[in-house]
Amino acid sequence: MDWLIEPLGFGFFQRALVAGVLVGGLCGSLSVFVVQRRMSSIGHGLAHSVLGGVGIALALGVHEYLGAAAATAVAAVLIDRVGRRRGLHVDAAIWIVTTALFALGVVVVSRVEGVGVSTESLLFGDVLGVGTGDLALIGAVSAGFAILLLARWKALVFTTFDHDVAAAMGVAAGRHEALLNLATAAVVVASVRVLGVLLIASAVVLPAALARLLTASFGRLLALATVVGSAAAVVGLYASFHLNAPSGSTIVLTGTTAFAVVLVVVAVRTGLARRRGIAEAHRAP
Repeated sequence: MDWLIEPLGFGFFQRALVAGVLVGGLCGSLSVFVVQRRMSSIGHGLAHSVLGGVGIALALGVHEYLGAAAATAVAAVLIDRVGRRRGLHVDAAIWIVTTALFALGVVVVSRVEGVGVSTESLLFGDVLGVGTGDLALIGAVSAGFAILLLARWKALVFTTFDHDVAAAMGVAAGRHEALLNLATAAVVVASVRVLGVLLIASAVVLPAALARLLTASFGRLLALATVVGSAAAVVGLYASFHLNAPSGSTIVLTGTTAFAVVLVVVAVRTGLARRRGIAEAHRAP
């Protein structure tokens, strides 16, 4: 039991654990909307835009979170606007906008002397870097997303399943899609410290993909994906501590392993059920 109790004696791990549970739950609940809308690349794209915001913020001498928040918010709005142009698919809009911001960040970081940012922690997460300010931001984003779900649940679900029908029924589908994009941007910014820029995309896809293997109910899907996201974060953080590995990597590997196990179990059960059905059909008179 020492491996379980020992990390809890460190303040940084306690803070990281709280942040991980919140971030995992955030990414898990968001993943249901991202996957259902077939916009799995938006998490990856918005995470890349973070680097552009951080680079510009440091060049201007302001806090990196302000730059990251501004860049992802701008990216979310531009994706929504560009994606509405005739003949353009939303995936094209995601990569046009976010890749440009990522490239801008690379140029700025490479040209500005004395930039006080760790590229490794920014890209792969830094469990040691979680502080009270990070916890405050993550808590605020978690509360805001929960309020959004409670206040606009039916409209968000309707828009997620069928934008055109929702609009025809009087739902402000465009506004709710924009809200989801901005919520995704906020979750990405809140998750950067724990998961890192390069790994956030997996965290906003894996929980919903795993949950979808087990249920088709949207409500149960949301609950299960949220639990899966938080559980993967806890296990991944323990692995990060004991293996001295980046937290984002261990969290994503934990989620991927869980997905693979569930996929195999479901495939085996489906195969067995099919064989039983065939056998019963042969025995029937």
